[in-house]
Amino acid sequence: MNQQQRTIRVGAAAVLCACVFRLGASGLPEKLLSWLSKPNTAAFLTYLETGRNVRFSASQEVFWVFPAESAVPQPEETVPEPEKPAFTGEDAALVELYNTSGKSPEPAELITRPLSWDLTGGEPTVLILHTHSTESYTKNGESYTETSAYRTLDEDYNMLSIGAYVAELLAGSGITAIQDRELHDYPSYNGSYVDARASIRAYLEEYPTIQLVLDLHRDAAGTTGNQLRTLASVDGQTSAQLMLVMGTNYDTWPDNLSLALKLHAQLEQQSEGIMRKLCLRPQRFNQDLCPGALLVEVGAAGNTHAEALLAAEQLAQAIISLAKGTGETPE
Repeated sequence: MNQQQRTIRVGAAAVLCACVFRLGASGLPEKLLSWLSKPNTAAFLTYLETGRNVRFSASQEVFWVFPAESAVPQPEETVPEPEKPAFTGEDAALVELYNTSGKSPEPAELITRPLSWDLTGGEPTVLILHTHSTESYTKNGESYTETSAYRTLDEDYNMLSIGAYVAELLAGSGITAIQDRELHDYPSYNGSYVDARASIRAYLEEYPTIQLVLDLHRDAAGTTGNQLRTLASVDGQTSAQLMLVMGTNYDTWPDNLSLALKLHAQLEQQSEGIMRKLCLRPQRFNQDLCPGALLVEVGAAGNTHAEALLAAEQLAQAIISLAKGTGETPE
């Protein structure tokens, strides 16, 4: 290549570069890209290349814009089952007995017996009733009519309200509870246990999946003007105490006492001081009808309704903790 040809090539390159810069400054590349991105242009170019007549709607994206790939499926996260509570003979020391039954149980042995049940699922597994349904508490600004001292038909303040709250809390953890809302102590207090017994039998026949029967009461002690007020502290709040009352005048009472000991210990572990002495009595309190039957005193007449509700919340939480039964006793 001679000198003249080299000069021509360099000049041509310079002119070409100047044109490119000129086009870039004028915004032509963006205009060209915009034109190429139009649906009609895309359809025309596709026709030139393939002979296919491709038509696009005004809202449809051009053919070379691909949708994002779907996310890679992730394995479902498995939630581990909560660890079941386990009780040793030493846990029996958490339970103080008040024993007028004439029986001589061995709490250290009974508390370690396995609890093999599952209260969760769609079928009813808990029956809540109130042999003394109209029992109520000390008024604390509430306005309701009493049928007699510390008794009312107002279902927002008698034992029906306590049972409904426990049932609601259990339901929130997958435990289906049925509440018997009959007034077994009204208009006549006498015969309450006989009347409640008929109801329990009917429910057990209709729902054979029931494994726990809770008879919720409130205690009464002292004179009319000086009623017993039980006190505990739950997360800094004033709460009523709970007391389990167990009858022994039937053959399977040790099974129910085994459950009561576990529930009592569980409650003390989660909220120290919430429990009064476990009361063993020579009666049966209809507890012979079910191997998981408990009578629970939720506070006393001297407590307020709010204090009783807080204690009932602790009761429900302990039942939820035991809902899958108990684990193996640590060695």
